[in-house]
Amino acid sequence: MQTNNLLQHPNHLLQHHSFIELTARQRAHKLLDAGSFRELLGPFDRIESPWLPKQDIVPQADDGMVVAKGTIEGKPAVVIAIEGGFQGGSMGEVSGAKMAAALELAAEDNRQGIATQAVLLLETGGVRLQEANLGLAAIADIHAAIVDLRRYVPVIGIIAGTVGCFGGMSIAAALCSRLIVTREARLGLNGPQVIEQEAGIDEYDSRDRPFIWSITGGEVRYHTGFVDALVADSVDEVKNSMLSFIHQGVPTSHRSEQYDVYLPKLAAFDTRIQASRDVTMALFNREKTL
Repeated sequence: MQTNNLLQHPNHLLQHHSFIELTARQRAHKLLDAGSFRELLGPFDRIESPWLPKQDIVPQADDGMVVAKGTIEGKPAVVIAIEGGFQGGSMGEVSGAKMAAALELAAEDNRQGIATQAVLLLETGGVRLQEANLGLAAIADIHAAIVDLRRYVPVIGIIAGTVGCFGGMSIAAALCSRLIVTREARLGLNGPQVIEQEAGIDEYDSRDRPFIWSITGGEVRYHTGFVDALVADSVDEVKNSMLSFIHQGVPTSHRSEQYDVYLPKLAAFDTRIQASRDVTMALFNREKTL
């Protein structure tokens, strides 16, 4: 399990380049070896959503999904990055198909003896509501593709900020072999506004940012064992953590396979109690869970 000194010494961040401030394409560039970046189905191919214009929404030429082939430490790799600045990083038919196909091709590479690594940059609110079932079907394909690929190589997920990772794509994050977050990141099955809409503001105030981060923020997700590394907002720190997990190889047991650990904890939780950081930390303690 990883954390780093920058979190204890924030002044050192002045000497580092922010990862959060980069676009999805820039993030992919930074994680791949210099000069190896080659984008598949990029914006000039104009593979965009056919459904958004029908609803008077301006589409994006890459549908907010960057698929970059290249190398990491000289070995074949694909970095798949969601652009959180377009439609909240939501997953539609095209963007979802791009991610699923890239993962499936990486698995096929591995079956052919080409050890292709996969890194997922997850800044997404989940399914794109304007494309509903098409987006959900694509996310299901992504889930299946991650489970297939992680048998051969570790699938590394990274949630940096500021969108977070929610909905069906939070399940995709949970299926990753290893998950890296910053303190600014958030990870949860349902977004704050969805919870407030369904359960009421007394249950979850979507405008209470300290409360939200105390429940779904990167730091608490690390200390409760739902992610594997908590790093500072630094290109170098994110990349070094990624490389460390790649070197460790496929874990002997994935978190999603440890249901015998998590189900009894959930069954013991009293839903009449208001969720809080303390309740969450007591229920899912890293030292007791891992």
